[in-house]
Amino acid sequence: MEQFRIIAARVMKKPACLLMVFVDGLGVGSSDPSVNPVHSGCCPVISDLLRRHRSIDACLGVPGLPQSATGQTTLLTGVNAAVEVGRHVEGFPGPSLRRIIEEHNIYKQLARQGRVSTFANAYFVDEIEEVTRRSIQSVTTVAAMSAFGRVRGKDLLASNQAVYQDITREALVARGYTGPLVTPAEAAEHLVGIAAQQDLTLFEYFQTDRAGHSGDRKFATAILAILDALLGQIMTHVGGGHISLVLTSDHGNIENMTTTRHTMAPVPFVAEGGEIEYLAGRVKSLTDVTPAIVEWMGRVSS
Repeated sequence: MEQFRIIAARVMKKPACLLMVFVDGLGVGSSDPSVNPVHSGCCPVISDLLRRHRSIDACLGVPGLPQSATGQTTLLTGVNAAVEVGRHVEGFPGPSLRRIIEEHNIYKQLARQGRVSTFANAYFVDEIEEVTRRSIQSVTTVAAMSAFGRVRGKDLLASNQAVYQDITREALVARGYTGPLVTPAEAAEHLVGIAAQQDLTLFEYFQTDRAGHSGDRKFATAILAILDALLGQIMTHVGGGHISLVLTSDHGNIENMTTTRHTMAPVPFVAEGGEIEYLAGRVKSLTDVTPAIVEWMGRVSS
């Protein structure tokens, strides 16, 4: 597993392992269940977590609807990417955003403290070069490849050392996957097992954004229920000084099923677990998430 770690020579006091669940397209919206499926009863764990959330800004001081490329770049670097490029950028990062990600991503910032980080998502590839050759890469892919030189492939998925983006692996069947499907609770145990070996573990779930864009309420509630079951199992491990959880997003979408577009809603920032109260008080915007985590780990080690 060394290929996924950036390790410094000095030894420091280790804080609780931090598992960061990035939920694409989850804003803080209306409490009306006819508008917001989060409050429809399909995801009680998420609803409970959001009662303890902090609402943070995702608009970044730039006119227009927040978008994924700039929002995620900001979230994972602390650099206001929308201001840097002068607009919100949807989809995947171009050269300017890639440079920001490659230089400032959270993994590299934590490595300078001697912290060990990883990206837990599985890529359905036999050879990592398949990812390298892709002309279009997500923000999370660019960050992981620039920090670690690789991502988790089929081999680690098969040994339950990676979690596929849909959690259950059902989306892989159409791509030729013949291995076992997993329940959200099983996927959560795999994720916690990965997180226990790291200082920071990131998992990205973007089915929520897809569901919001679809306008299909039944799809949205099903997607939220899967995520809810994952988070419910993760929460059984949170606290006690072992695993801490951060849950946040890049922009709104699924919380308002009256539109298929992104929203200007704030996004939640949830911090649960031992010695993590500092984060909740530090974060007011997407720009604050990475700096706060880096500072928190530095404070715990000092």
